[in-house]
Amino acid sequence: MTKSLFFSLLATPVLFATADINAIRAADPRNIANGRRIPALNYVDQPYVVVNAQGHWVCVATTGKGLEGQPGQHIISTVSENQGGDWSEPVAIEPDTGPEASWATPLITPGGRIYVFYVFNGEEVVTLPNSERRIRSDSHGWYVFRYSDDGGKSWSAQRYRVPIRTTAVDRRNPWRGEVCHFWSIDKPKVQDGTVYLAITKLGKFFMDDGEGWVIASQNLLTENDPDKIAFNLLPEGDQGIKNPALGSVQEEFNLVPTGGNALSAVFRTATGTMGVSYSRDNGVNWSKPEPMTYTPGGRVIKNPRACPKLFKTAGGKYLLWYHHHGGKSWSGRNPAFISGGTLGEDGIIRWSEPELLLFDPNPAIRISYPDLIEQDGQYWITETQKSIARVHRIDPSLLQGLWNQATLNTVCTNGLSLEKLDLGGVEAHPDVQKDFGTLTFGGFSVELQADLTGIGAGTTLINTMNDAGRGVRVSLAELASKPVMKIEISDGFRSTYWCTDPGALASAVNHAVFVCDFSAGIVMSIVNGIFCDGGETRTQGWGRLPGDFNSATGNYQATVAPSVKAVRLYNRPIRVSEAIGNFRSLQREQPRQ
Repeated sequence: MTKSLFFSLLATPVLFATADINAIRAADPRNIANGRRIPALNYVDQPYVVVNAQGHWVCVATTGKGLEGQPGQHIISTVSENQGGDWSEPVAIEPDTGPEASWATPLITPGGRIYVFYVFNGEEVVTLPNSERRIRSDSHGWYVFRYSDDGGKSWSAQRYRVPIRTTAVDRRNPWRGEVCHFWSIDKPKVQDGTVYLAITKLGKFFMDDGEGWVIASQNLLTENDPDKIAFNLLPEGDQGIKNPALGSVQEEFNLVPTGGNALSAVFRTATGTMGVSYSRDNGVNWSKPEPMTYTPGGRVIKNPRACPKLFKTAGGKYLLWYHHHGGKSWSGRNPAFISGGTLGEDGIIRWSEPELLLFDPNPAIRISYPDLIEQDGQYWITETQKSIARVHRIDPSLLQGLWNQATLNTVCTNGLSLEKLDLGGVEAHPDVQKDFGTLTFGGFSVELQADLTGIGAGTTLINTMNDAGRGVRVSLAELASKPVMKIEISDGFRSTYWCTDPGALASAVNHAVFVCDFSAGIVMSIVNGIFCDGGETRTQGWGRLPGDFNSATGNYQATVAPSVKAVRLYNRPIRVSEAIGNFRSLQREQPRQ
C-alpha cells in the first residue's frame, strides 16, 4: 500500500476484508521508517536544519562510525534541494580524525550566512584528572563555531571560540573549572536582533549536577568579522538556571522567545516531568525552575529523561515535543507526542492535550532530538533514533487542531460507524457498520457518554462481542480502589484491555473516548476532554496493543446499557483533538437523529 493510498483510505472509508495491520503500518506517515533518510554514518544525532537563501535545506548533525561518545565522533553538513527527497554527499565540518566535535546547532542570518555552533575537545582531554582510563570526550572542551557563506556547501577554514566564563558549577567539575563540562541541544533563537542559545553545564562527570545557561549575542546577525562578535553568558553571577528540588539531572535546556524581553526555557529531569523557567529581562534573570504544566497551576506534563523541545512557528504559535510518559530513565521515548501552545496575557504558554506524532513499531526504539522545519506553509520534523536520522512531513491540520483545541466543539464524522445520541434510559441495540473493528484504517475508536450514578464495577456499558468472543466491550471497573472505564478487545484468539486513569471519572455523567491505534500499537483514553496521563497511579495513561492482532469485528448490533446517553463508534483511530471536539459538542448540542 502506498502512502497516497493510505491518505485516500483515511479520507474516503470503504469496506474491505480484514486488514493486514503490517501493511497499514508500512504506509503510515507517523511510522518513522516512512520518513526521508538523512545521510550519516553509523551513529547520528541532532539532525538540525536551516533553510538557506536559495530555499534549500542545510542539515548539520553529529555522526561517527562507532557508537555515541566513541572516538571519531564529528560533525557534518548535507544539503537538500527538494525538501529532504535527496541529499548531497555529507561534508565534514570537522574531521573524524579528531579532536571530537559534537552537538552541532545551526543559525542562518538575514544576510544568508550560516553559523554552526558545537562542542570541541580542543585540548584533547581524554581522561579524568589522576586517571589513565579513557573517557567520553564529547561534552567537554571549548564552545566553537564555523560559518558558511555559500549556502552550506563549505565551511570556514578557521574555527572561532565562544568565550564561556567559569562559574561555580565549573569549579565543581573534575577539572575544577580548567576544562568546561557542557553541551547544547538548543538551536539558536532570535528576538529583537539578539541571538540566544541555551547550554547545559555539568558539575559531575558524567551527566550529573546540571544547570542551564544562556549565551547571548547582540551583534552576531550584523557583524561580518567573526573576531568582533561579542558573546555574553547569562544569567549574571555564579549560579545557573536550576532548582535543587528537581534533582541533580537538569539538562538539555532549550528556549523560545515569547515577545518583548521574555524568554521561556524547558529542560529534562529524572523526576518524570520536565522543568520550565522564565526570564522577563532578556535572560539576565530567570525564575526558579518548576515542573512544567499544561496551564498555570494545572496538570504536570509528564516526560522521562528525554529531550523536551520547544518550537516557535513563523506565525507566532508554539509547539512542544515530548513523550507523555512519566518514566525517570532514558527509556520511554517511543512514541513521540506533540502539543500546541498559545501565549497567555501573563506571558505563560498554554499547552493543548497532546497528539501522537511519530512512532516506531519496536517499543525499544528511542526517538528524540527533533527539529522543526517550516517552508511555504508546510511543516516537517526531523528526528533520530541514534543510528538513522529522518525527516517527516507533518499534516498541517494536525497542528491546527492542537492550536484550536481550546475552542473545538464540532463533531468528527470521518469514519463514523455508529452514532446514537438520544438513548433514553433503556437498553438499546443499534446497528454497527461492518467496517468497525476490521483495522482497515489502522484501528478504531469507541466514544460514549454515560451516567454512572448507582452502577458499580462489572457493569457493561457497550458490547459488540459475538459468540466466538470477538469484538469490543466497555465496562465499569475498579483500579487503585477507584472507578474506571475499561475497554476489552479480542480477535477471538488474543485479548487485551486498557483502563482510564483512576480518579479521572467525575461522580455522575462522564464522557470517554478509547482510541485503539493498532498501526502505532497504542491504546489511549480521553476522559471529559483530558488525555489520560496515568496520574499518580501509572507511569503513563496510554498502553501497548499486541502487534499480531487480527480483526476485532463482532456483532453487527451493539448492546448499549441504559446508563449510556450517547455513543459513537469509528472505524479508525480518531485524533485527540477530534475526541475533544466531540466532547464539547455533547455539552452544547441537543441530541440529534
